[in-house]
Amino acid sequence: MKRPFPRLIAAALLVAMPVAAQAEEQGFEAAFDAAFGTTVPAQAAIAARVAQSTVQQPVIQQAATVQPVTLLPVPAQPMAASYRTPLEQQVALLAEGSQGRIGVAAVDLSTGERVSILGDQAFPMASTSKIAVVATYMEMVEQGRVSLTSEFPISSGRYLPASELIDLAITRSSNPATDALLAAVGGVSAVNAWARRAGIEEFNLTRDIATLVREDGRVNPATQIDLRDSSTPEAMVELVAGIYQGRWLRPESRAVIVRAMENCRTGTRRIPALLPAGALVAHKTGSLNNTSSDIGIITAPDGRSIAVAIYVTGQGTRANREARIASIARAIYDGYTGSSQPGSGRVYANAGYSAAGGSR
Repeated sequence: MKRPFPRLIAAALLVAMPVAAQAEEQGFEAAFDAAFGTTVPAQAAIAARVAQSTVQQPVIQQAATVQPVTLLPVPAQPMAASYRTPLEQQVALLAEGSQGRIGVAAVDLSTGERVSILGDQAFPMASTSKIAVVATYMEMVEQGRVSLTSEFPISSGRYLPASELIDLAITRSSNPATDALLAAVGGVSAVNAWARRAGIEEFNLTRDIATLVREDGRVNPATQIDLRDSSTPEAMVELVAGIYQGRWLRPESRAVIVRAMENCRTGTRRIPALLPAGALVAHKTGSLNNTSSDIGIITAPDGRSIAVAIYVTGQGTRANREARIASIARAIYDGYTGSSQPGSGRVYANAGYSAAGGSR
């Protein structure tokens, strides 16, 4: 789906900003960042060391284009919104944005039925962008430029194989592992280029994760839209749906990404929290100052798979944002699976793949 970012005519002025607040990533994310170092070398420095790795054809680092900081006001929501389906109306009630913007997009991969609430509005990707970084690397594997056994340096000076970096980046949201992969693929411009080749236009990665975390807290995503490192819920649903359906990558590459998402250890209070025991989840979380998100695939026991992207800002606390994500995910699951009653005999197919296994 190609839909442009909202084009708002506004004087985007930078005012005095507070010192960057510390990122909200906790638990596994903080633990693994502590284990591998919190300061990641500049991408150019990492790229210079890639030549010493086991890659037969070293990747040349591309300098990222420095983009100006443009802050846009949040558009006023219409007084009387129209909804395509009762499910979309129910999700809109759960995504009521008086305490901060909430963006939702979902698609039933067996029927194509969609839900979108502020789905074309830009939100901070935070760590949900890591899926695209890994997808870009897997495309290079398919091209024979690197392999899963190729080793790259992380901030501590250790070299790790790409397979381990991918696992750390997705399952535990390791920032140093992600930045090592980002340097290996050629920087943010290479990831953006992959997204464009996949037909995803509303994807704008501008900084490595170390820089993103260091500068976090300067913009309140609940009241302002920062187009740097942003995407739309609709674009991110296309990202996870396309990877799951095998649109852009070979089955073995798809399996690497989906398996890592199935084993995600972060965000247990988000998409998986309120789903029934039989639902399987493959997902990737994101957290920054005053914003929490979760994107992924939910597979019901009957094989029906649902791609979902939920971005929540504000709400007072991280716990409140996570509760919103969980309630919205459950509403979407119930809305799409309600017509398939137990014992109906209906089994849904999704892009030629059987229902993905996963962990709750």
